[in-house]
Amino acid sequence: MKTAIVHDWFVSYAGSERVVESLTNVWKDADIFVLFNLLNESDQKIIVKNKIPNTSFLNKFKSIKKHHRKFLPLFPYAIEQFDLSGYDLVISSSHAVAKGVLTNSNQLHICYCHTPIRYAWDLMHQYLREANLTNGIKGLIAKSILHYIRIWDSSTANRPDFYVANSNYIAKRIQKIYKRKSTVIYPPVDTDKFTCEVNKESYYLTASRLVPYKRINLIAEAFTRMPDKKLLIIGDGPDEEKIKAVSGNNIEFLGYKSGEDLVSFMQKAKAFVFAAEEDFGIMIVEALSCGTPVIAFGKGGASETVIDELNGVLYPEQNPESIIEAVKKFESKTDKFDPYSISNSAKKFDRKIFEEKIKDFVDSKYNDFFRIQ
Repeated sequence: MKTAIVHDWFVSYAGSERVVESLTNVWKDADIFVLFNLLNESDQKIIVKNKIPNTSFLNKFKSIKKHHRKFLPLFPYAIEQFDLSGYDLVISSSHAVAKGVLTNSNQLHICYCHTPIRYAWDLMHQYLREANLTNGIKGLIAKSILHYIRIWDSSTANRPDFYVANSNYIAKRIQKIYKRKSTVIYPPVDTDKFTCEVNKESYYLTASRLVPYKRINLIAEAFTRMPDKKLLIIGDGPDEEKIKAVSGNNIEFLGYKSGEDLVSFMQKAKAFVFAAEEDFGIMIVEALSCGTPVIAFGKGGASETVIDELNGVLYPEQNPESIIEAVKKFESKTDKFDPYSISNSAKKFDRKIFEEKIKDFVDSKYNDFFRIQ
């Protein structure tokens, strides 16, 4: 079967790109399509191997590298310009518009959905507030664009023949927004790289892109009010200075870390702290794989990976007070957290398991689809 893999765009080696990495592991001869490709050479080699991704006309704009979000109104049009008519199987990896590619009745289209477009649906008002776009002409334009995106997103909900969701949380969002059922296959985690470490140090750790919805500011505020506890923050991003402004002397910013450096910090942390309402949360599972307990907000994907008082602590509210109470609860029960048991709880999310499950799912649907024809 001739296969195309369609992803929204390549900017960095993050969670959704790891899914594409696995897809190209399974379907080695597939052609890759993205709106634009901003990857460095090493990341591109990991994700798509020796393939050269096909890109849309957006890739020709010089300003796309620094301002790709400003091209949002063109994304729906651009994704529809890919001519995929020569492929039997189309697999879209979609957190924005990839699911909207055009296919015909003789093609099987399976969408691995990371999330319906967050900033156009349930997080719209939050994004507008954080971007200071709630009022004025700019606010009116932004709201109109997102209104258009919602209309297009809804109208393309039936383009995929089948949906795969990356968590039960996202399956519910797909059902609510697209009125479509989906099969849950958790995304791949490289648990073999994040090996268990029994000997922990005294610091707490959080790691993330420093952007508003990750809510690192809440973690910083909570630990500033616990000056006897050390917090390390790994990551960079536009919110860095805002977070530093609310951080006490017990909080250390380490900047961006990857590879062995990130693994080492995760392995030795007393606990990993997480405050976002995430679709799945690959970094949570990486920490668990290291045998490190996780203190996480108990909504979204975290509620499917963190089991309260077994491999971590879940807290109910996205605020500093709730985080402080969760840390106190964790410290009162530290002797109950066994690193080996915690590490084993992450094994079911291993990359090999994902690749086996996604291949079995696609093969089954492909055989049924072309048997019917």
